[in-house]
Amino acid sequence: MAQAEMKSTSREDYEILIRKSGDGEYASYCPQLNYMIKGREHQEVAEKMESYVRDYISSLAAD
Repeated sequence: MAQAEMKSTSREDYEILIRKSGDGEYASYCPQLNYMIKGREHQEVAEKMESYVRDYISSLAAD
C-alpha cells in the first residue's frame, strides 16, 4: 500500500522520532514523510531532520 503524500504546512503535523542503535549510531525518522537520516550524534540527526521537514514544508508553501 502506497503512503499518501503529506500536504500540511504545519510543522506540528510532522513527527520526528530518534533512536540510538549502538555506540555512536543514531537514526532520525519522520513517518509522515517516510524519510530516515543516520548519524553519529543525537543532536546531529535531530537538527538534520528538523531542517529536512522545514525545507519540505517550505517547498509546499512555494507551490
